Amino acid sequence: MSAQWVSLEEAAALIQDGMTLALGGLMLYRRPVAFVRALLERDVRPSSLNLLCFTAGYESDLLVGAGCVATMHSCYIGLEAFGFAPMFTQSAQDGSLAVVEETEASIVLGIQAALAGVPSLPSRAWLGTDMLMIRQDVKTSFDPYTSEEVVAFPAIHCDVAVIHALAADRAGNILLNNNLGIDKELVLLADTVIVTVEEQVDSLTQHDGFILPEILIDYLVVSPRGAWPTSCYPSYSVDGHELLRYVDMCTQGLFDTYLQTVSKL
Repeated sequence: MSAQWVSLEEAAALIQDGMTLALGGLMLYRRPVAFVRALLERDVRPSSLNLLCFTAGYESDLLVGAGCVATMHSCYIGLEAFGFAPMFTQSAQDGSLAVVEETEASIVLGIQAALAGVPSLPSRAWLGTDMLMIRQDVKTSFDPYTSEEVVAFPAIHCDVAVIHALAADRAGNILLNNNLGIDKELVLLADTVIVTVEEQVDSLTQHDGFILPEILIDYLVVSPRGAWPTSCYPSYSVDGHELLRYVDMCTQGLFDTYLQTVSKL
């Protein structure tokens, strides 16, 4: 089936309470911010989400601050040079958010296990570290051929993945830049894939990037500047002033006021 073009509000309505939601992009680059804001502008916001990100930033902090997230799976959440993610830090410290400690290896192997249709995949990663004490749900076993101890990383599953892209043609093929993170893997992993794009074009003629075929996409949304204030190279760069404004307002306990002001920009 071809990807279906929908409005931002229609796409946001697909997210239900308790889903595992993966957000694409990397650090402060090509994050699906407009989609997150659409979630927060719903009459009833989603709750108890299990948020999955390779690295998480501003967009994830908005969801955490709004009380939409119950559990966080990520290697990192922060604002890079602009400091800590303030609402994540507050929620993690007061215990209102469950944080599942991940590393690059555990996320990648967990996704690979899910794509292979197996409950876990073995690796030497984490052996000799304290991660096995922190993540007591992750077990070790012994390789049946060598008797070597290995870590069995459990499969990670995902209900919906949301990616922001540079463009899509009318058929639904999408163009990503070369800062991919794990977007290709999330598109294969998720049961439902939503892609917001800067623009719809007749054909994808730019080859400085990576093209995902429309057969992998379920829903498409035209959302100009949909990653702002994170960047969408080469269209626009990170808006550091807006990120600093966000941190300042959160530090003053004005998160809800910030959401009201940013929705008018």
